[in-house]
Amino acid sequence: MNPTAEQTAAADAFNAGDHLALQAGAGTGKTTTLALLARATKRRGRYLAYNRAIAQDATTRFPANVQCKTAHALAYAAIGHHYARRLNAPRRPAWHTGHTLGITKDIRIGDRDLSQKTLSNTTLRTVARFCHTADEEITRHHVPHLRGLEDKDLHAELADHIVPIARKAWSDLQNPDDGCVRFDHDHYLKIWALTRPKLPADFLLLDEAQDTNPVVEQIFLDQRSHTQLVMVGDSAQAIYHWRGAKDVMTGFDGTHLALSQSFRFGPHLAQEANRWLRIAGAPIRLTGTPTVPTELGPVACPDAVLCRTNVGAMAQVMALISAGRRVTLAGGGESLRALALAARDLKEGRRTSHPELLLFPTWGELQDYAAHDPAGRDLQPLVDLIDKHGTDAILEALSRLAPEQQAEVTVSTAHKAKGREWPCVTIANDFTPPKDSDQADENGCPVPGPIDGSEARLAYVAVTRTRQRLDMGGLSWIDQHPDGNPLPGGPPARRLH
Repeated sequence: MNPTAEQTAAADAFNAGDHLALQAGAGTGKTTTLALLARATKRRGRYLAYNRAIAQDATTRFPANVQCKTAHALAYAAIGHHYARRLNAPRRPAWHTGHTLGITKDIRIGDRDLSQKTLSNTTLRTVARFCHTADEEITRHHVPHLRGLEDKDLHAELADHIVPIARKAWSDLQNPDDGCVRFDHDHYLKIWALTRPKLPADFLLLDEAQDTNPVVEQIFLDQRSHTQLVMVGDSAQAIYHWRGAKDVMTGFDGTHLALSQSFRFGPHLAQEANRWLRIAGAPIRLTGTPTVPTELGPVACPDAVLCRTNVGAMAQVMALISAGRRVTLAGGGESLRALALAARDLKEGRRTSHPELLLFPTWGELQDYAAHDPAGRDLQPLVDLIDKHGTDAILEALSRLAPEQQAEVTVSTAHKAKGREWPCVTIANDFTPPKDSDQADENGCPVPGPIDGSEARLAYVAVTRTRQRLDMGGLSWIDQHPDGNPLPGGPPARRLH
């Protein structure tokens, strides 16, 4: 393929030595463009991949002057190999680790009893959150918020208890030979980042920059004084803020260019994508490829069903299996299985160590929390699913999942679908519209509330996963929402039947 004008502009800026931020919309060939830049120079480069699979694929696409690695692979080569003995250590229960760190009794905060197991889990989660940041030491803002302890003062009391133990755990992790805390890959990455490493390269390419953890951002930006920096990503696909990821593109000091020609889908789908890009306040708009005849309309047998939540994905799995379809679940069913087992423990009168449910002594208390506490409303679909089907039926359905290569349909959350594509896609019905505002229109009907930017970005990811046909399904409400129309009172922005 001949380079587009946008790809040529990116190559010119790269050859001029500019630090470069390249906004690449869905299906616009970002990896192809980065490979184009790399082939235009003899200089020594490094490509920082989001995960191992992307790094391996990139190795086959980039020239020999570019080394393709994840940040973890670089960290392991520099420091992590010293901890190989601890990486292979046997697993041990969190409570055992906590006891060794000095957690020897339960505590009470507010009206909640926190067991030694809960305190141990929270300590290890605090260390994990710290490892994703660029911070120098563990402080109270690394302590995760627990269900049932949402009050600011209660969380501060929890943090005062957890931080000293978490710092002790981090100190334990510095020993390369032995320790009580199980050592994992994020630990050596953080240890390496704190040394402020200098990467030997003439240019550095950062992929999926919109979802970069602050620890990787720090490593990348620290190379600026001696290395040309090129980051590529799509700010509109920044959907991992909830787990510490950060869109580093918008404020980047450098030349900002865009790739807007999508080779994945046609003009009709690009128009739908642009509707969500506008709502999200994204910096780009997409152009579809006219020779790719993507349609929008009902899909009888989709290749993929994309859901807003894990619980919504579980409901789709059960419905499709009941209909006789061979189903796979993107990312596997372990997280849902863990939730179902946790629910079964609560229903049988046992506490659970699941981080979402560990402060609830009974299923009834969780039901009450989900129904009446505003902080627990997002748990209501889980409670409804368990109450409707029971944990045994859910566990049975998960056991019947097929390997992806043998499945007829893939069920996925929109988060796990990022970076993937299918011929025909249906949007599941758990993408619900925003609640009505307090205002009324001229007919006295409630005016829908505004669409949250993060929800618009997730919808954009979902609708751009298809190549041939998209069933808007659970996002069809956008046609009736004021934000879904380009002009106030105007007709819905396209519908192809």
